[in-house]
Amino acid sequence: MTPATPSAHSSAERRVSARVGAISESATLAVDAKAKALKAAGRPVIGFGAGEPDFPTPSSIVEAAVTACSEPRFHRYTPAGGLPELKAAIVEKTRRDSGYEVDVSQVLVTNGGKQAIYEAFATLLDPGDEVIVPAPYWTTYPESIRLAGGVPVPVVADETTGYRVSVEQLEAARTERTKVLLFVSPSNPTGAVYPRAEVEAVGRWAAEHGLWVLTDEIYEHLVYGDAEFTSLPVVVPELRDRCVVVNGIAKTYAMTGWRVGWVLGPQDVVKAATNLQSHATSNVSNVAQAAALAAVSGGLAEAEAMRVAFDRRRQTIVRMLNEIEGVVCPEPEGAFYAYPSVKALLGKEIRGRRPGTSVELAELILEEAEVAVVPGEAFGTPGYLRLSYALGDEDLVEGVSRLQSLLGEARD
Repeated sequence: MTPATPSAHSSAERRVSARVGAISESATLAVDAKAKALKAAGRPVIGFGAGEPDFPTPSSIVEAAVTACSEPRFHRYTPAGGLPELKAAIVEKTRRDSGYEVDVSQVLVTNGGKQAIYEAFATLLDPGDEVIVPAPYWTTYPESIRLAGGVPVPVVADETTGYRVSVEQLEAARTERTKVLLFVSPSNPTGAVYPRAEVEAVGRWAAEHGLWVLTDEIYEHLVYGDAEFTSLPVVVPELRDRCVVVNGIAKTYAMTGWRVGWVLGPQDVVKAATNLQSHATSNVSNVAQAAALAAVSGGLAEAEAMRVAFDRRRQTIVRMLNEIEGVVCPEPEGAFYAYPSVKALLGKEIRGRRPGTSVELAELILEEAEVAVVPGEAFGTPGYLRLSYALGDEDLVEGVSRLQSLLGEARD
């Protein structure tokens, strides 16, 4: 008898696990990589894709890392949860910047904000637990939730509300399986900043229903105009025992490549996440931790200089985008992204093509204008584009001028 042939979908033939195979590539990194590849091939591509400051890491921080390379103690393993002196500095930095007071036992130093987010969800979620995710969302959030066995439940806000969700929307999405609310302000990709009263209302709703909250504060120092950053566990202290805060050095100190982030939370959660990290990666690079120590222990003068530059670019990009017929761009109040609606352009003829989705429009823009943008599908909301204004003023103006020229050709 001939043995049965395994089906094409059987586990015997599956080369990659279903869990990992379901993960999509980071759209923002993919766009940035494509733009860089085209530039390397000689194309004059201007990239609005990458979410990283275009400034160098401050020299004092780099010097601290150079010094650390020569210290023998940093040539060895250090505690998986982070250098004790860095954890202590993070405690002080958090108190200084947001007014949130934690103990060193509530700090876990991670390999960047992404590991912090994944480990937090992995620690909090059991299979089938639901996480309410306001959309537009950063691409990594739902993937981290799924990897941890959870179920992301998007709640969509649009330009009419400044991309901020309401308590009523959150309540409509809550079920008996809801365990965590993800709360991000300032937001990537929209730049939305929730006023203090709205932060408090959201926090009290979560507390009332016994939910956990994971709040990402990575853009805390990048706010503009009258907007103010508000830390949720500070204004809703009754949530402290059910709140996990994620942060890092990447955006404030222009240190995206150094890969240092952290988790702040209840001691039992942080201890469990530390145990996970002890097996996943062990300690973060000691040299990077020494650089992070210099960053969080120092002042914010260079961060403020970056913020001023971003503010100038923010005003320029919003003005220029809104000059394009069919484009609606609310003014972002934080981070360094513009998130214009391009729904009115879809289906219109541009250079002999009729893009029906923002993915197709982004492809056309890259091919015809040599400008790289990220389509809204990557952030859970088709019909939009994300443009990072963390690039030089001249490139920003040139890039948006190309968009004005190309999209200005749109016809019914």
